[in-house]
Amino acid sequence: MSSSKPARWAASAVVVGAAGLIHSGTAAAQDKGEIEEVTVVSKRLEESLPQQLATSGSRVTVITSEDIKKGGYNDLGTALQSSVPGLYLNMIGGQFSYADVSLNGGRAGDVLWLVDGVRVNNRLYSGTLPLDTLPAHMIDRVEVLEGGQGLFYGTQAISGVVNVVTKEFTDTTNGEVALGYDTDEGKHASAYVRGALAGNHLVLFGSVDDGDGYQPFRNQDYQRSATDRNRGYDVKSGGIKFMREFTDDVRFTASYTHTDADIQLLYPMWVNKNVNSRDEELVSAKLDWKVSDSVDFYVKGYYHDWDTHYTTLFNSLTTPGEVDVDSDNLFWGFNDKGANALLRLKLNPGYEYYLGYDVQQYSGKDEVLLIAQHEEKTQAVFGQVRTDDEWSKTLHLSAGLRYNKPSEADASTIWTATAKYHVNENLFLTGLVGTSFKLPTAEELYAIDPFELGNPDLKPESSRNLNVSIGGTLPAGLRAFNWELIGFVANVTDLISTETNDDGVDVFLNVPGKVKVRGGTFVVSAPVGDTLTARASFTRSSTEGPNGVQISRIPTSTGQAGLDYRNSEGRFGASASLNYVGDVKSSGIEYGKYAVFDASTYFFVDDQKHHRISLHLYNALDKDYGRPATGFRDSDDSSYSVRNVGQPRMLLGRYTFSF
Repeated sequence: MSSSKPARWAASAVVVGAAGLIHSGTAAAQDKGEIEEVTVVSKRLEESLPQQLATSGSRVTVITSEDIKKGGYNDLGTALQSSVPGLYLNMIGGQFSYADVSLNGGRAGDVLWLVDGVRVNNRLYSGTLPLDTLPAHMIDRVEVLEGGQGLFYGTQAISGVVNVVTKEFTDTTNGEVALGYDTDEGKHASAYVRGALAGNHLVLFGSVDDGDGYQPFRNQDYQRSATDRNRGYDVKSGGIKFMREFTDDVRFTASYTHTDADIQLLYPMWVNKNVNSRDEELVSAKLDWKVSDSVDFYVKGYYHDWDTHYTTLFNSLTTPGEVDVDSDNLFWGFNDKGANALLRLKLNPGYEYYLGYDVQQYSGKDEVLLIAQHEEKTQAVFGQVRTDDEWSKTLHLSAGLRYNKPSEADASTIWTATAKYHVNENLFLTGLVGTSFKLPTAEELYAIDPFELGNPDLKPESSRNLNVSIGGTLPAGLRAFNWELIGFVANVTDLISTETNDDGVDVFLNVPGKVKVRGGTFVVSAPVGDTLTARASFTRSSTEGPNGVQISRIPTSTGQAGLDYRNSEGRFGASASLNYVGDVKSSGIEYGKYAVFDASTYFFVDDQKHHRISLHLYNALDKDYGRPATGFRDSDDSSYSVRNVGQPRMLLGRYTFSF
């Protein structure tokens, strides 16, 4: 598989930089006999926003880098599969692949994905998610915000937001280098180093993940014309983050991430070669200024460039041994640039006021499915008032409005109100009610394919959301049993769908009716003894379209359970997780009703915990799961049903050196 020079440079620079600092970091640690405690630089207004929203009533789940490390995951998708209650995530081709996603019963396009607060959703298609090229090695934490979050985050945040936070700045030099190998012929290498030098804070990170993958369909599903049968990947990612504090109150930060990836897409027929080759860059810069305890703001600019070239070679059905070119390095991609600003004011005791502005300008095209070159601009202003502890230590409230004006669609105004009430130290209630929206994609606006036609006059989809929960802690001696019961409701209107015109072309338009989401989740966790922790969750939901039928690829129930063990010295640990999926349909075919069991273990070779060996067993029981698909016979081009098998049993081993 190919790779670009910038990607090789970025990954190599990180590894070299890490190696250059390993000696000094190791020496200092060895002098003390242990790894130095890491001092993380304090968060500012944007970085602390999810936690502030949680204080006022939004439900937020945080997955830490240690959670990901214990599981030995390589990519974001597999790391989240069994970690977040209410999140259904089915990686169609295993590591670094496309995925089916649903958060609290929502559709795949109802989830907004961010990296360090910058949106990375595909501007061309709402169902193509940015999970196939996000490595797990660069992650410090993942914040999952549930419910309508369009007030601060804008379009697509209907069922929630997933914010991937890369490695944080620290005052002390530290880092790690890791090497791994899996039984799907996957090779993995990653490194990061961070610290401070002459008042400047730096983070360097990079990773290389290259694997042959596995056969994504059953043996009996393949036609003889399919000669490439293992879905492989080659993902290289590197980045740098910079921070300078000019004073205790003024801070400048900047980041750059480059990803170069070859991702294979396979069918059970025809394929000689089918590769998406992506070159992706994400750049941001931000100024934070805490004027006083009463005035705090930031201004941020970003640029996201996604360039993909699609190459498809099919084996000839008429001339054995020859190859037909279906797509020859055809381009599809977009660039997204913009700026946002947020001001916090504390004008009187008990209240905080937030005022914000957001502008986004994006353009893109597709030479494969034929989307015309376009450019669109969206501007928004928003504000929120929030109570704090001076108003009440037991009840926190918030209310806000956002006005969004896109250049190629109707304006949209949304509102959100939240509340969190601590009945006592062991019981709380939360609630979120409001509206959110989703702007049309480039496909929906500008498609010019012979079988599909866009519509520039589309309205944004709009939703009404209600999320409530009750939870708390049941004391049991020195240990605590944590529980939460969550309910969620959403109605989505002005639905964007297609209708076939007189020429047989599918035309996008807003259709009558609603998508109705109804459901609930129960979450529990508790220590079992001094070294063992147990957790479990179960979600039941219905997501019906205007016809009253459950929407394809969204399960009616999901469940998660896990056990985590860590010995008293912290040198050895093990975990087991169970991921259950109930009834699911795709194109009218029922599937689902499976449970996938994963297990992992790790141990430190030395007392100072520099050298770590970890093992992760994916799908330990080798369960055949996945989803239905359609194939076409070589003989007469007639269709037949096939089945994607999901990730088979795979063992991943990794060695990590920390300093």
